[in-house]
Amino acid sequence: MVNRLAHTTSPYLLQHADNPVDWWPWSPEAFEEAKRRDVPVLLSVGYASCHWCHVMAHESFEDEALAAYLNAHFVAVKVDREERPDVDAVYMEAVQAATGQGGWPMTVFLTADAEPFYFGTYFPPEPRHGMASFRQVLEGVTAAWTDRRGEVAEVAGHIVADLAKRSLAHGGQGVPDESDLGRALLGLTRDYDDTHGGFGGAPKFPPSMAIEFLLRHHARTGSEGALQMAADSCAAMAMGGIYDQLGGGFARYAVDREWTVPHFEKMLYDNALLCRVYAHLWRSTGSDLARRVALETADFLVRELRTTEGGFASALDADSEDAQGRHVEGAFYVWTPAQLAEVLGEEDGAFAAARFGVTEKGTFEEGSSVLRLDAGTAGAQADEDTPDPDAERVASVRARLLAARELRPRPGRDDKVVAAWNGLAVAALAETGAYFDRPDLVERATEAADLLVRVHLGENGRLCRTSMEGRAGGNSGVLEDYADVAEGFLALASVTGEGVWLEFAGLLLDVVLTRFAGEGGQLYDTADDAEKLIRRPQDPTDNATPSGWTAAAAALLSYAAHTGSEPHRTAAEGALGVVKALGPRAPRFVGWGLAAAEALLDGPREVAVAGPVGGELHRTALLGRAPGAVVAVGEPGGGEFPLLVDRSLVGGEPTAYVCRHFVCETPTTDVEELSRRLGG
Repeated sequence: MVNRLAHTTSPYLLQHADNPVDWWPWSPEAFEEAKRRDVPVLLSVGYASCHWCHVMAHESFEDEALAAYLNAHFVAVKVDREERPDVDAVYMEAVQAATGQGGWPMTVFLTADAEPFYFGTYFPPEPRHGMASFRQVLEGVTAAWTDRRGEVAEVAGHIVADLAKRSLAHGGQGVPDESDLGRALLGLTRDYDDTHGGFGGAPKFPPSMAIEFLLRHHARTGSEGALQMAADSCAAMAMGGIYDQLGGGFARYAVDREWTVPHFEKMLYDNALLCRVYAHLWRSTGSDLARRVALETADFLVRELRTTEGGFASALDADSEDAQGRHVEGAFYVWTPAQLAEVLGEEDGAFAAARFGVTEKGTFEEGSSVLRLDAGTAGAQADEDTPDPDAERVASVRARLLAARELRPRPGRDDKVVAAWNGLAVAALAETGAYFDRPDLVERATEAADLLVRVHLGENGRLCRTSMEGRAGGNSGVLEDYADVAEGFLALASVTGEGVWLEFAGLLLDVVLTRFAGEGGQLYDTADDAEKLIRRPQDPTDNATPSGWTAAAAALLSYAAHTGSEPHRTAAEGALGVVKALGPRAPRFVGWGLAAAEALLDGPREVAVAGPVGGELHRTALLGRAPGAVVAVGEPGGGEFPLLVDRSLVGGEPTAYVCRHFVCETPTTDVEELSRRLGG
């Protein structure tokens, strides 16, 4: 058996390199082999920190007898969805259309022409809960392939034809207006959980993109309801088990609507987005809780996910070894009262148990509890404005528990550097560092941006999707890579005053215009010269991250504000047509687009600060709440930013210029006046 996964850059594929299954990576050669042998393709899609992917691998892909059957009757192809989001998106769309649900691991059976004909997700090793075993599924597909080939071909043909017919009704009726955003706010209000914060029921995901919209809507309109939903949701998450009360950082989602029990994997993208959300919440409200969580999440990113090369790793696993040596979910994070007492002593152990909701019965499995702050617990006030008489004791308890936890077997880390997610981290760390006078965070953001340029950006301006240990992977960047990296570069330019980041953002956004744009403002997730799949993926809705479509619209809008480029502004407005169509109907799933629409309605405002980087006027500009405002800073006469051209000092003092809709206000040297103009 040939080990074809050993030299890949994907930790997920490398996890399967020693399986008895004769895996192929996604490649033309795999489908040629299926055609040569006249067998179907088994496509298995997952990612390194996926709990049920690990379970299915252990139960089935490590089983010698099952692997022998699989090798004899199929060509097995393993795909890391984080390296190939295009492949994942196309077949996930088919799975959801056929079954009404989806998830990972995703299991799809294909013809040698890559046409899907049978679908599933996790399959158990034995029949259970009405589910067929994986062996039964393999045998059933083999029988159909052998005895009913015509039926298989007909099913595959119907599925591909159905996917091809799906056109995206993006609206085409112009940009979102005041009434569209008002109806989107009303839709969010209907879905809002006014008891526990967030939207919808269990499982409950952090609504980062929707909260960005709510904060911007409040800043533009003064809507107290929008701000309240944002602030209360953030407080509930920060006090819940989804937030790591010892080490900072957020888990992927909560399995319950109360945010108590998380699915324990920690993803770079969630924490980058949430770090920025809490920093923006602090900017809007001055909340001590928001400040603490923003900084703790930033420190988590640097401490736990930063790679040797200066980028940020993709994820931490949900699973790790427990005290009995079993590989189980959440083992690194959960506690029993006895474990607290062992580390802290009886008195402090009882105090910690009461403080963090650790009970004898447990809130998780086998009597263990997830640490959380109950809203009724002393010291757990949402605003943290009231001094906590136990603050020193809590700090001591947290430090000792964190030190003890560091001795436990750690969850595995997916060291793959994904361009898009690193772009999100660059933006979050740059802004958080600037807001809270943490130049070290700005330095970490700059180092990650440097890595993206050195390793991911080719001489032709094209991005590669991933890298490992400073080595670029072989997969092309998709739309979200270009958009989110551009977003990170634009944020870094505003914070550092280094115009080179604006230039790099422009280079990436020019590729968006030439390679990813379609007619009528549409955008595609893959470039026009990318590998052709059974359908060119195109999704404007937010999932775990902002959609590439709306992220590109936001970055194009910011770049146009910086440079005055009409083509970029026109492209942004065209792309936001989809928000006019979807925002009022499905606001939870187009939050980033709604946030971009708020910026468009507000201008966005263009702020030029002629003066020193990091000076009081520059900081005030960055802290302005006007939606999507762009900031250029530098000494007068410098050529770093177009907005600084012909901007001089007034009376020899640092001076700010604020423009909006082609109209500029009188220059000001007064910090309070600038803050007022920017909604501070």
